Amino acid sequence: MATGPKLTPLQEVEARRAAAAADKPKRAISEEEKATRKDRVVKAKDALARSVGAKGDWVVSGRAALKVYLQRLNEPKQPDDAQFEALLAAPFTPPPKKKTNDRRF
Repeated sequence: MATGPKLTPLQEVEARRAAAAADKPKRAISEEEKATRKDRVVKAKDALARSVGAKGDWVVSGRAALKVYLQRLNEPKQPDDAQFEALLAAPFTPPPKKKTNDRRF
């Protein structure tokens, strides 16, 4: 039983990663999709910059959602236009107030 050259653990991991990457088909991104993503990145970064001084409990969660969106740009599933617009507006619009069932006047 002949064994090949002994690989270090790092080399083994790299070899497995390269083999896995070779098996996956490359996802082609169209020029239109690239332009849409660039436009969305600019809008998301602008919304983050404008929301720095905003106050309110909803601002933190809205900014966090924008940051998560920017971190996950390369994932195939992206929000549609309506969801993206809601994401941009999240740090600036307070949530609707809860209705109460109080019958007091």
